[in-house]
Amino acid sequence: MPNPECPVSRKPKVLLLSLSIVAALAACKPAEKAAGDTAAPGEGAAPKLTLDESKLPGVNSFQAADLDTSKNACTDFNGYVNSKWLAANPIPGDRTSWGAFEMLDERSTAVQRQLAEQAAADANAKGVEKIIGDLWSTGMDEAKIEAQGIKPIESRLAAIDKLTDADSLSAYMRDTASKGEGTLFGFGPEADFKDSSMNTAYATQSGLGLPDRNYYFDADKKQNRDDYEKHIAKVLELGGTPAADAAKQAKDVMAFETRLAKVSKSSEEMQRDISLYYNPVSLADADKLTPGFSWEEFFKSQGVAAPKAFSLAMPAFHEEWNKMRSDTPIDQWKHYLRFHVIDEASPYLGNAFVQENFNFYGAAMRGQKEMKPRWKRVLATTNSQAGEALGQMYVQVAFPAESKARMETLVQNLRDALKVRLENLAWMSPETKKKAMEKWAAFKPKIGYPDKWRPWDGLETSRDSYIGNVLAANEYNYKYEMSKIGKPVDKTEWGMTPQLVNASYNPLANEITFPAAILQPPFFDPKADDPTNYGGIGAVIGHEMIHGYDDQGSRFGPTGNFENWWSPADAKGFKGLTDMLVAQFDGYEAAPGKKLNGNLTLGENIADLGGLNVAYQAMKKATDGAPDPKTNGFTNDQRFFLNFGTVWRRSMTEKEIDRRIATDEHALASFRAIGAPSNMPEFATAFSCKPTDPMVRGEGKRIVIW
Repeated sequence: MPNPECPVSRKPKVLLLSLSIVAALAACKPAEKAAGDTAAPGEGAAPKLTLDESKLPGVNSFQAADLDTSKNACTDFNGYVNSKWLAANPIPGDRTSWGAFEMLDERSTAVQRQLAEQAAADANAKGVEKIIGDLWSTGMDEAKIEAQGIKPIESRLAAIDKLTDADSLSAYMRDTASKGEGTLFGFGPEADFKDSSMNTAYATQSGLGLPDRNYYFDADKKQNRDDYEKHIAKVLELGGTPAADAAKQAKDVMAFETRLAKVSKSSEEMQRDISLYYNPVSLADADKLTPGFSWEEFFKSQGVAAPKAFSLAMPAFHEEWNKMRSDTPIDQWKHYLRFHVIDEASPYLGNAFVQENFNFYGAAMRGQKEMKPRWKRVLATTNSQAGEALGQMYVQVAFPAESKARMETLVQNLRDALKVRLENLAWMSPETKKKAMEKWAAFKPKIGYPDKWRPWDGLETSRDSYIGNVLAANEYNYKYEMSKIGKPVDKTEWGMTPQLVNASYNPLANEITFPAAILQPPFFDPKADDPTNYGGIGAVIGHEMIHGYDDQGSRFGPTGNFENWWSPADAKGFKGLTDMLVAQFDGYEAAPGKKLNGNLTLGENIADLGGLNVAYQAMKKATDGAPDPKTNGFTNDQRFFLNFGTVWRRSMTEKEIDRRIATDEHALASFRAIGAPSNMPEFATAFSCKPTDPMVRGEGKRIVIW
């Protein structure tokens, strides 16, 4: 759905296998990368780019003065580390959460603004600078956007008006999908589960405007449904439909999406069973599931050679929308499609459309008090449509070579610590342990920025139209994605841009990725001591490595193929341990009656727990034999855990908490700060906790997995 923090076309998400340290701040999936020439930071961008550090916001490193000494670390560790700072730093009006991640995002965004302004000021810019300059200039030209009105999408609405029957619907679906504007189902490339060296096509569920299928049915989401129906009506009205008709059509759209929701999988189901994405079928078998809709014609229309097989994921979903092609009145289809075309375009149209987009997706759904300023929204769009182009410019000014070298050392130290832990697992048999070690040996780290930049030849942008540039980039990126299907996977590609504050693990490539933007305090500080850095970026590195062994990552082998390398007894033992972790997080409440979902967040909780243990072991080795002088009165172990707590410094609006509990695979940050440390005797020792303290999980409750 359109996200006020990332106003991009609501392109159906095909398959996001990267298991990240934090939900992407703007919920944007960067444009995919292609193999280009080997490049150093900034190659392809003009060397004149500069950065004024004085205009950048600060970073949020751990400070002893931030501790709330009225609280006890053994009783309320998150409160002890973060409550004082959070009370003094309320959520800005244009955000729904605020903390360490968001502060780095602000800093990264401020860097990007300087670069975009420089690109826009260069009338002779070429290559990536021209693309960024054109997107920035047209996005910031509010007067021209207002003057163009709805004209930029009139041809798309006219195409909907011409629909008459199921066959015309099929043709429409093929045509819009070929431009990267498919609404009903997601379609795109990903590595084949059984042969991760080759890309295959995946068709997945999509088509819903609310965050999750449960929003259409759960009693506590009725207000969301009511607000959504009003939003649908308002969007249709803005598009030229009389108010009374728009209200009736909104009910049609809600009924249409509710029918789709009934056969859609929930966020929890998708997170906890990654195999749902993989359902290889022949074209003939796919046609049997969707009679009247030819998949051979669909592939041809996308410029893709007809494959022997592709993954028709969530088959019941596809079977249902195909039935709807024939048994749902064509006018209801038109109302549904018209709404989504206008809604997806709204962030790039005039102020009335932008405001309504914010009113629902920002204020009503997330509790956001005010809209982000235009410059931030334009940068979010730029990142979505040309993220790596901007990334080439970003690393030229914002990522020193010494940071990458230090990170490479940290990653190796964490790898060594993980190896020791795997070798000494008491609950795993030698047979399975051997396979686990093979996977460890095949880990591939990616740090800072890609070794090869994606080429952007052929993307034509101009200073004429903001939405014109967005649609051009959208179609260009989609066609590039289509060119991957049936081809070998390019292992040098990244799934994130350098300027994104995040980190990830991709099980299909068995690789971990750390973009440049996260390599700043409190995560990583070249000037900080080892305990501080290991408690920050060390725990992040460990977290991503452990994703290879969480409940879903562990279903993939060393080369990234989907395979079972577990003995039945080890799999049963692992399940018993993870069930304990589910129970631990099920027991947390964000507020009375607002319990966390330990099953939905299981993968991230496994990664937090294992990652912190691995980071601690690596820190102890790095400081072995050295004196342990107290810094600001804190020992090495204490500083390690205190910086880990600082990483999870975060507050959220009430509506954002509700949304994340329902849909986010990550537990709320305040519970991530305490969940893993409470299982570590080293934490209790560091802070002299008593066995009965809340931060001490005693024998029988203490969880050790990796």
